[in-house]
Amino acid sequence: MQRLDGMDASFVYLDTPATPMQVGMTCVFDPSTAPNGYSFRKVRRLVEDRLHLIPPFRRRLVEVPTHLHRPGWIDDPEFDLDEHLYRVRLPSPGGISELERFAADVASRPLDQQRPPWEMHVVEGLEGGMVGSVTKMHHAAVDGVSGAELTATLLDLEPEPEPAARPDTKWRPAAPPSPLSMAAGAVRELLRQPAEAASVLARTAQAAWRLVRHNRRPETAPPPGPFAAPRSAYNAPVTGARQVSLAQIELDDVRRIKDAAGVTINDVVLAVCAAALRGHLDDHGGVPGQPLVAAVPVSVRADEEGAMTSNHLSAMLVQLGTTIDEPMARLHAIAESSRAAKTQHQVLGPDTFSQLADVTPPAFIAALGALESRFNVLGRIPPLCNLIVSNFPGPPFPLYCAGARMVAAYPMGPLGLGTALNITVQSYLDTLWFGIVACPDVVPEPETLAAGIHDAVHELGKEHVLRRG
Repeated sequence: MQRLDGMDASFVYLDTPATPMQVGMTCVFDPSTAPNGYSFRKVRRLVEDRLHLIPPFRRRLVEVPTHLHRPGWIDDPEFDLDEHLYRVRLPSPGGISELERFAADVASRPLDQQRPPWEMHVVEGLEGGMVGSVTKMHHAAVDGVSGAELTATLLDLEPEPEPAARPDTKWRPAAPPSPLSMAAGAVRELLRQPAEAASVLARTAQAAWRLVRHNRRPETAPPPGPFAAPRSAYNAPVTGARQVSLAQIELDDVRRIKDAAGVTINDVVLAVCAAALRGHLDDHGGVPGQPLVAAVPVSVRADEEGAMTSNHLSAMLVQLGTTIDEPMARLHAIAESSRAAKTQHQVLGPDTFSQLADVTPPAFIAALGALESRFNVLGRIPPLCNLIVSNFPGPPFPLYCAGARMVAAYPMGPLGLGTALNITVQSYLDTLWFGIVACPDVVPEPETLAAGIHDAVHELGKEHVLRRG
């Protein structure tokens, strides 16, 4: 059994019917590049042939009795690919709206944790003869970066790659551990934990003191703290309903704005989101008098860590400058807040939160998860943040699945932290792809945010041209 670390376990315990902790991807493929054309059978055979390269696809979760320790991963002896890989057809006309509705339906359904927690839906009937896919996997198994890398195992650099090498031996899963053996293993590990916990708490105290001293410096402008976000239309008890909106912008447009303003691509992405949010809130109750605060996940994955190492995440809080009218001034305010958040993140230490999660008693986190599931506490208290905005790089070269060229790749993130809106962004080729996931019972007309993202890039680009003139 492979023990989950503390952060992965927290995603298991905080998974509720209203906030299933899962990450996903909606892709579109052009089958005209596939030798001998597209067929579902070819896709299924490809997935089946590469299962040995993706161990998480055949692992399921097991709980330790009485939450004595964190859950673990085991190979599922009853694994059946047909319980995870599905063939569907969109209703006519098979456009972006139909694809969005199908992706929302997939995102709204919790995964079955009694089997490996992932699904892949091969979507036929897209307009123009295209074929799509909607995949999702539990957040305990992957983060955005590792999920993209893991999914890429099913993709190729050319339409006709060399066949994947088959394993020398047939896959034979080990027998699942008994409850008694899991409890005994947990006890052995827990006997070593007091010393580890003392060390982690000492390092955390040192990091906290470094942070206090850093924030006391006259030249330091600290980023927003937890629960400093204003109340907004994005913060209320979340239901299980989901709506997905998809958008894309040209990466060259973002680079031109970045270079002109002297900021980062992520700063421009946040500014584009901020402008779209301002326009949306203007139409639905007004923009709060304080700037919105975004939780921005940060990958702390080391270079030597591969795609099968689940979550290596931290997060920072960034003010989105939504009280500022002028677009370029808003962008610079976001860049300043982002720099302050990155500096604070480095001072505190990227592994501080994950190490604390490792020594937090699982029964305590499980109790919090049960409380959240029953009462939706995070949706009723002052918000930790207003929304989640995640941005990670993808490949700048084309990828193929069963010979079909991938032409679009929209990531999808989970809701949570008392927020009903998640915007996840991935680059692929020369485009940034936006997956907007919202709870429509909380967020009014979330589909208008996609149009707002296009308008925001145009607005920033126009501002750049005017300034140059």
